[in-house]
Amino acid sequence: MKNLAGMAEGETARVAGLLSAGPMRRRLLDLGLIKGTRVECLQKSPAGDPVAYGVRGAVIALREEDAAKVLVI
Repeated sequence: MKNLAGMAEGETARVAGLLSAGPMRRRLLDLGLIKGTRVECLQKSPAGDPVAYGVRGAVIALREEDAAKVLVI
């Protein structure tokens, strides 16, 4: 198991769980990062942060510190 921050461009995975609580957990769930959801790492910015992910037909951008709280398999 790894986290979103460890994914390479073009790699896909499924959400296994979240390591955050409170408002940040709610935000991640609202973005569609629910257990079992397929996520694709679309593009990393030149500086490496943030990263664009494809989730349920939408493109979202997450900072590395937030992406590290999403476990994937």
